[in-house]
Amino acid sequence: MIKIAPSILSADFAAMGEAIKRLSDWEADWIHFDVMDGNFVPNLTFGPPMCKALRPHTHLPIDVHLMVEHPGDWVESFHAAGADCITFHVEAERHVHRLLQRIRGLGMKAGVVLNPATPVCMAEPVLPYCDLVLLMSVNPGYGGQKFIPETPEKIRALRRSIEARGLACDIEVDGGVNAETARLCVDAGATILVAGNSVFSAEDPKAMVRTLRCGR
Repeated sequence: MIKIAPSILSADFAAMGEAIKRLSDWEADWIHFDVMDGNFVPNLTFGPPMCKALRPHTHLPIDVHLMVEHPGDWVESFHAAGADCITFHVEAERHVHRLLQRIRGLGMKAGVVLNPATPVCMAEPVLPYCDLVLLMSVNPGYGGQKFIPETPEKIRALRRSIEARGLACDIEVDGGVNAETARLCVDAGATILVAGNSVFSAEDPKAMVRTLRCGR
């Protein structure tokens, strides 16, 4: 089943606890937690203290996406804060295999992230150590960007590689996911969709989550 992971980057920061509680009512599957350090990307968001503060407000898995330099410096603190899954950019980490093992050794799901211009081959050597691979369908750093149209072909290439190895690895897509682009991603082989503005700005967020999940 397709999982929907609303990004709290699009939530009301002044009422984040209430926003997190509503995600269960909206039938979301995961909570996507975008971490930006102002260096790897120009924006600055939140860190482990926010994750720890929100953890008591939800039973949903917290999916931490590290858009940071030196992602290994953040792993233990997010584990202690209650994160369930950590993904990090291959562009920011020299020792990808080792960091994946470290995350999984703490009992969390682990995965790598590829920027739009980063080819699928950069993830292939470590696919057996990934629970998921996150493909950016916009350039990271800001919410509300338009979906890059070449993304579905990249999803297909990654799905072919995963299936050729007989692996059970999710493909997550982040950026510009809405009612129109969700079907393109699912048809190409994506299994987790990150959605921010399309959910939090929807007139009926629950209906939008259902629409994204079925792609129509």
